[in-house]
Amino acid sequence: MYKIFMLLVSIAFAFPAIAQNNNPNAAEFKFVEETHNFGNIPEGPEAQYEFVFTNVGKEPLIIQDCKASCGCTIPEWSKAPVLPGQKGKIFVRYETKGRVGTFNKPIFIASNAKSKEKRYEIVITGNVIAAGEKSDAPSKTATPAKH
Repeated sequence: MYKIFMLLVSIAFAFPAIAQNNNPNAAEFKFVEETHNFGNIPEGPEAQYEFVFTNVGKEPLIIQDCKASCGCTIPEWSKAPVLPGQKGKIFVRYETKGRVGTFNKPIFIASNAKSKEKRYEIVITGNVIAAGEKSDAPSKTATPAKH
């Protein structure tokens, strides 16, 4: 009997989460850019980028959490709900020191936004050039971000 009760409770809690993703009025991300490529950047200084999005849904968008794939990437975001039609930002910092070579770092966003997956994903990529090393490819400096 207890197992049946627990099964019913689990199902009852699962349906609101499923319904939220299918809700036509749910909050929805529309990013200016979902992937940012820093290009070639020098080792040492922190690379920074600000992902800008608009809530194109009909309900307030609430970001519960942002996590990077490793500790070298640090996302920050506003904890205030983003109202429909308003813009929001996710500020991402990447520590280049000691990380020479190419990188591809996803940032996972847990929110109430409509999504095909359980979480939304944005990505930073680039290539860290060692101090004193030259590259044939054109160099980009880290994009300045307003924070």
